[in-house]
Amino acid sequence: MEEIIVKGAPAEYSCNAGVLDRLEDKLIKRNIKKVLILTGTKSWQALRPYFPDLDGVEAAFELYRGESSLEEIGRVAEIAQSLGADAIIGAGGGKVLDIAKGVAHETGIQSVLIPTLASNCAPWTPLSVIYTEEGTMTHYTVFPGSVDLLLVEPRVLIDAPVAMLVAGIGDTIAKWFEADVQISRFEDPPIALKIAHYTAKLCADEMFEHAEAAIADAKQRKLSNAFIKVAETIIMLGGMVGGFGDKYGRVAGAHAIHNAMTIAPESHQALHGDKVAYGVLVQLLLEGKAAEAEELEGFYQKIGLPASLKDLGIPSRWIDDIAVHSVREGETIHVLKEEPIRADEVAAVMLELEEQAVESFEETASDRNLYYQNALNRD
Repeated sequence: MEEIIVKGAPAEYSCNAGVLDRLEDKLIKRNIKKVLILTGTKSWQALRPYFPDLDGVEAAFELYRGESSLEEIGRVAEIAQSLGADAIIGAGGGKVLDIAKGVAHETGIQSVLIPTLASNCAPWTPLSVIYTEEGTMTHYTVFPGSVDLLLVEPRVLIDAPVAMLVAGIGDTIAKWFEADVQISRFEDPPIALKIAHYTAKLCADEMFEHAEAAIADAKQRKLSNAFIKVAETIIMLGGMVGGFGDKYGRVAGAHAIHNAMTIAPESHQALHGDKVAYGVLVQLLLEGKAAEAEELEGFYQKIGLPASLKDLGIPSRWIDDIAVHSVREGETIHVLKEEPIRADEVAAVMLELEEQAVESFEETASDRNLYYQNALNRD
């Protein structure tokens, strides 16, 4: 068994209304005197009402340019170095935060993350997902250290597009299926993997119990207990699975399908968590768990997650190319079985999902399309 490296949590985490009021104090206690704030236009509009004036800490602002790419990380790193920044504050969605983590690693400065969306576990995880400038995912970079400070203002999250929350639910449900297929094979797993396995199960349990109520409350901008539970499950519990499980808790078949879908330009308008949720169905069918996939698809219908490429707005003509891309050497889909997964197997189950796509999902999909049109480019 390979060595398991545990990076279970940020050095400090807090999720409370008004938490940003204590931001400057937390920075000063870390000897941070100068910061570069990386954000996006819409992210900053959402965050500004809650962001304090910094009197004892010098701050400069920089807008990110759309992709978490090596080029963008390098560009922002140069700015941080030229300013002599002690820390970078990433304030935005997953790509902003991934860039900030990459900049902190490249420059050796501290990382402070303030998410504006509950759409994935990027705020928690010690890694960045890297894309090309054109939006095709290329690889993950796992960093040697965890995030220094993570502050979550739930009043910002409740104002985000509901579609983002739904996608976060999809991404977090995947934690269970992708971790279980790997960790359950160990007869006597080490403690770190037991923690990851339990946390992954908790991710699914919390979503199945609270997701519908959280979505309903989010539509009414009601900051409820159900919403906060779901938001923290997405950010904290979702991040803990990989934090304790290392390679056994991060990704398997679902994320391999997501990665492969990024070769289709039409996929770039779809949210990460939506694509991962679809990938879970593909993974389950590849595992021979058709009944489990059918049950999960029923849950998807209730909350508005996609069950087919059609629901994602990706033409079925991409099936063969996506299948080939998903089974590249070294891709995580191959952890599903002892023998390598073949492209024709993937294509067959993807085609099956297209053929059995539930017609009743069309109404929900139409609602979600409104979210895409109005708000899915939120930074």
